[in-house]
Amino acid sequence: MADVIDYKIHGDDMQIVEVELDPGEGVRAEAGAMMYMGEGIEMQTSTGGGVFKGLKRKLTGESFFITNFVNSGSKKGYVAFGAPYPGKIIAVDLASFGGNFLCQKDAFLCAAKGVEVEVAFTRKIGAGLFGGEGFILQRLSGDGMAFIHAGGTIIRKELALNEILRVDTGCLVAFEPSVNYDIQFVGGFKNALFGGEGVFLAKLTGPGIVYLQSLPFSRLADRLFAAARFQEKGEQKGIVGMGESLFGGIFGGDN
Repeated sequence: MADVIDYKIHGDDMQIVEVELDPGEGVRAEAGAMMYMGEGIEMQTSTGGGVFKGLKRKLTGESFFITNFVNSGSKKGYVAFGAPYPGKIIAVDLASFGGNFLCQKDAFLCAAKGVEVEVAFTRKIGAGLFGGEGFILQRLSGDGMAFIHAGGTIIRKELALNEILRVDTGCLVAFEPSVNYDIQFVGGFKNALFGGEGVFLAKLTGPGIVYLQSLPFSRLADRLFAAARFQEKGEQKGIVGMGESLFGGIFGGDN
């Protein structure tokens, strides 16, 4: 049985979630997610159920250890957790989804004490071989509140029975277990080579709720890496230095 917690989400593009805890209540979070906490909150770091559970969490992109924050005081306390990169925090009431919810690896931020974070593999061979970011999923199980993080703008889709949604595997954040998940080949030689959207797409078939993100972390990391390499090459060829000299001559002047 998960603890019943109250919460507030603050911010816009770099959100934090502040959880209010009654005496004895607790919340568990990915190691390193805590931003601040009030008086009476104690940290208890462990594998969360043994070495095997720690290894399974590691497989989903989370840390080996998980930290419980428990209010050991005699009055209400609070603890806040910050998102790791620009995006939104999604609050998921697991009880309203039958006690289970699936999300991409690295998505878990924190949850009420009693909620479990487990690994969930896709059922299809194609999804396993070509699923990319969507292959290894996190299963959040329990009856309490859980909070996941996604990049950029978040879109919530409610698929009808047998309604199909095709999406870039990196843009898929989370979905109900009732949604069927598979991987589909884009098709076409030119599409595969020059489409720029990846060779495979996630195929989601309703019914159920699906959350999408506009800025997967992998896409953000690729752009940053490309920009860093471009700057490095520019410095090696003297482009940066030449630019500074040119603009210095134009705007600095020789008075």
